[in-house]
Amino acid sequence: MLVRLMYASRAATGMGPEALAAILRQSRSANPAHGITGVLCYSEGIFLQVLEGGRGAVNRLYNRIVADPRHRGSELMLYEEVNERRFAGWAMGQVALSRLNPSLLLKYSETATLDPFVVSGTVSMALFEELVATASVACQG
Repeated sequence: MLVRLMYASRAATGMGPEALAAILRQSRSANPAHGITGVLCYSEGIFLQVLEGGRGAVNRLYNRIVADPRHRGSELMLYEEVNERRFAGWAMGQVALSRLNPSLLLKYSETATLDPFVVSGTVSMALFEELVATASVACQG
């Protein structure tokens, strides 16, 4: 059974480009063996990530993320059984914030700042879907 899980968390400490790149490398290396795909967005100390795959594999990965000292205040934004993946093309894609038009954030939020803690999980998923549709997801792999 396939599931989709979206969570938001805050970085425990400053997350530099090297640390973020290390997380993405680790995800892209480990996820295929577990049948997990997804997309990660990181901005100004906030992680927003969608994971897709088998229920057990996704649950185990999320439990590891919650226990990871690089994250704090993790909140489950969405969890659903799905018939098909929306992010099947990425072992872990990354939202290219440099390509992001601020008006896209304004479409889904009160401000042009990524803050999933002030919108619903459904709204955050709609934002992710539009990011994929507008080719704002980079670093495919």
